[in-house]
Amino acid sequence: MTEKMTISRLAGAAGVNVETVRFYQRSGLIDEPARPYSGYRTYGSKDVRRIRFIKRAQLLGFTLDEIASLLKLEGSQACASTRDLAAKKLAMVEAKLSDLLAMKTALATMVSRCDSEQPSASCPIIQALIDD
Repeated sequence: MTEKMTISRLAGAAGVNVETVRFYQRSGLIDEPARPYSGYRTYGSKDVRRIRFIKRAQLLGFTLDEIASLLKLEGSQACASTRDLAAKKLAMVEAKLSDLLAMKTALATMVSRCDSEQPSASCPIIQALIDD
C-alpha cells in the first residue's frame, strides 16, 4: 500500500521545499493529483522517487528539458538514448573543466606577478587584462 502524504510531507521526504514541488508540477515534471473532496491533494512514494530522480539529474548537470526527456524514456531504447545524452553531458563537463583549468592558470599567473612586482602606479592584474 502506498503511503499518502500532503505536499509538505512529500517535499520533506524528497529533500526539497514545497515551492520546488509546485515548480516541478508547473513544468510538467511531476503530475498534480486531483483535489479530492477533502481538499488536500495526496502524494505517494512514486512521487518521492521521481523528485529525487529529478534532483540527482540536476546535480549531474542535466537541464529540466533534458530531465523531461529522460522521464519519458522507456523500454529497450531508453538505455541507448540515456547513454547518448550522458555522453554529450560528459563532453560538456570535460570542456568546462578544460576552460576552468585555463582560467585557474591565468589567474594564478596574474596573482603571482602582482605578488612579485614592486608597487607601482599600475596594477599588474589590471594591466594584464588591458594588454592583448
